[in-house]
Amino acid sequence: MLDRVLEFSEALREAGIPVAASESIDALRTLDHIGLEQRTSVKEAFAATMVKSGPQRTAFDTLFDLYFGTGRGPEALDLRDADDDPVTAEQLLEELRAVLTGGDPSAMSDIARRAVAQLGRLGSSSREWYSNYEVLRALDLTSLLGRLSDEIPDTLSATERQILQDELERRAREFKDAVLRETRRRVAEHRGAKAVASYAVQPLPEDLNFLSATADMAELRRAVRPLARKLATRVAMKRRRATRGHVDLRRTVRHSLSTGGVPMEPILRHRAPHRPELFVLCDVSSSVSRFARFALMLTHALSAQFSRVRSFAFVDTIDEVTRFFEHEDFLAAIDRMNEEALVVSDDGHSDYGTVLERFLDHYGADVGPKTTLLILGDARTNYRSRKTEALRELAAKARHVYWLNPEPIYDWDTGDSAASEYAAHVDDMVEVRNLRQLEDFIATRL
Repeated sequence: MLDRVLEFSEALREAGIPVAASESIDALRTLDHIGLEQRTSVKEAFAATMVKSGPQRTAFDTLFDLYFGTGRGPEALDLRDADDDPVTAEQLLEELRAVLTGGDPSAMSDIARRAVAQLGRLGSSSREWYSNYEVLRALDLTSLLGRLSDEIPDTLSATERQILQDELERRAREFKDAVLRETRRRVAEHRGAKAVASYAVQPLPEDLNFLSATADMAELRRAVRPLARKLATRVAMKRRRATRGHVDLRRTVRHSLSTGGVPMEPILRHRAPHRPELFVLCDVSSSVSRFARFALMLTHALSAQFSRVRSFAFVDTIDEVTRFFEHEDFLAAIDRMNEEALVVSDDGHSDYGTVLERFLDHYGADVGPKTTLLILGDARTNYRSRKTEALRELAAKARHVYWLNPEPIYDWDTGDSAASEYAAHVDDMVEVRNLRQLEDFIATRL
């Protein structure tokens, strides 16, 4: 059991869930109070010691089923399947029909197990594999739901019909989930839990790629607000520690005379509080718009930690959009920015050279030694003039210039990318492809 818990803890870390050694020990200690046969209780106890947030629970559940629902080997599967009578897809479909229309929901997992065993097996005996797609294709669950929906009595009210329809769809989703869990369990018995975990666990919201996330955008939005609150606290604490300053040796020695020359109370030379200005230049062209949206939301959520935050959006020209973020509704501000900001003057393709030059001409006078300039974009110029001299002049005027690039480093300088040319004139160009990397940057640099 110790080895299994350690493997499980390692799998959680690989999935992005931080699990300390002390938390693994706490999970093991819960087994002194809960019997191993109480699987649900063990699962909840482990979750209480290892899971820190709601989005992490889905990954935890998937991994728990793999590491504590498997491990007996393919022989155990063969022994269990030998007790089942052969059934056809039509027979399984009739059993499923009974469950969906009000039968015993607990029978669903048994139907899923037998369906996967007899309809989902692929490959040879030397390379066993199971497919939930093959099972669902053989059962044709969509057609079954359609027939069951047609059988709902017309005498019922629209509300009652909708309730029954929703219940049918909910049970159908439960069956699909049961089939997916069973296919993963069987593959894990043949190839090991780690092999299945490598593809079964979906990325956490903070690890979703800004440029490729589509269906998971709602998860990203939900993750932004708590992350912004956490970052605001961390940045504020960092600033408070920074203002404490260093030991003033001369004053400390003088003060120690009152205690016989022993420096019982160090005297600190306090620093003047420094709250920099933050200027954010954001590429909102279609290729990086998702990244820009979340970066803007986070930086404005931290506005209290800066003396002033000004935002600028651009595609092939630039416009200040600070006015849209004067209220707390960030999503509405983003929508207004997309509709009202004057960011296109030519063909709607990114033109970093022109944008940097225009920013220097129109707003360069406002950039000073207290300004941190943050540029968000992929540095792809569409083969237009790069005008690095404008960026060099801005860097000379500002306190810091950082460039956040949502592309992976191995894509920099490919095609029309001018990443290295621009990176030569900024403090640092940083790969920021997800919320976790964005959080690390804000916590350590701003």
